[in-house]
Amino acid sequence: MQKFTLLLLSLVLLAPLGIDLYLPTLPQIAEGLHTPVSLIQTTIPLFLLVMGLGQLITGPLVDNYGRKPIALIGLALYIIGSAIAATSTSWPLFLIARVVQGCAVCCSAVVAFSGVRDRLSGDDAARAYGFLNGALNIVPALAPLLGGLLASAFGWRAPFWFLCGYAALIMLLVIIGLPETRPANTLRVKGLPIAQYAEILRQPRFLAFAFANAGALGMVLTYVSLAPQVLMTEGGLSPLQFSFAFGANGFWIMLVSVFVNKTIRKAGRPFCLAMGFITMLLGALLLMAGMYLLPASIQNHWALYMLPVAISVAGLAFTVGPATSYALEPYQQQAGVASALQGFIQMAGGAAGSLLIVVLPIAEKLSLAWMMLLGAALALIAWRCSNNVRGTLTSLK
Repeated sequence: MQKFTLLLLSLVLLAPLGIDLYLPTLPQIAEGLHTPVSLIQTTIPLFLLVMGLGQLITGPLVDNYGRKPIALIGLALYIIGSAIAATSTSWPLFLIARVVQGCAVCCSAVVAFSGVRDRLSGDDAARAYGFLNGALNIVPALAPLLGGLLASAFGWRAPFWFLCGYAALIMLLVIIGLPETRPANTLRVKGLPIAQYAEILRQPRFLAFAFANAGALGMVLTYVSLAPQVLMTEGGLSPLQFSFAFGANGFWIMLVSVFVNKTIRKAGRPFCLAMGFITMLLGALLLMAGMYLLPASIQNHWALYMLPVAISVAGLAFTVGPATSYALEPYQQQAGVASALQGFIQMAGGAAGSLLIVVLPIAEKLSLAWMMLLGAALALIAWRCSNNVRGTLTSLK
């Protein structure tokens, strides 16, 4: 089972690597393609949008044709998209590359999370989802540092060649070692399963847990989006110091995720959701206290941003594993469809919430505090819902 989980992890990593590895090279890409940086920056939300919407299509595919074939198709697309990006000579070609990469990670993400649902349930599934989501949130902290080192040594195209090589290696491992886990009684669907999606969306339990994940992800995306301005422009950190601060927070998420996996076994999933609410709320309160209660002379100190963030991202670690397992648990016969819809809500909802709060005409720290409060409120709703969960559905009419 450990080998199986690691293979799923390797598929999950395709998405955050595709988003974050090239962040330090945005100015160099713009210069190399003779394009404004603002246009290159649009490929980040575009990638997220394609990934979120595409899961609604790939979900039925993994139920109809199996997990392994769709995983291989996704990896092939990822290699193609990365190669196009690495050899791009114009903005339109680079844009096409990012769309192809976004289509690729639709496949890999749904395969990974439906694969967990195929093999595990209850607390075991919660620990596996927590492990996979922990990886999703440590990579954004470390990938920019790796991308910057590759670009400084070999140029801005090097991170995309790295992605080609990584995807090719994972494709080989999937061919050799990934079993087909689709249950024999999986319900097949024709076309886009709008009726099934609509039925799942009418389940308050599913919505409560899916939106708890969206709130937690939106909080992290807001933190990542605002960190350069808060830490470097206002806080005075150098790019190297900024990378180390990001990296330290990434390792912190990993450590908390390990602790949460043990806590699920001993205290249960409802307790972890309650802790997610408490820590995100505490992070928001500390962030606002630093803004309004401390002297202006120390307002821009990096610790007044990173310490509340560290507490709040612990809430993310407490929330995502239990919430994902609760959301998908009733859908044994429709794991692909349910995983796709949950992934869409988490990705698209988190990105939309983050974008909306970032564009508000308020201070960066206050924007993050409001997003933390939203994440805390959604975790609270999920906790209350978890206390009422009774029984498990196996299919939808």
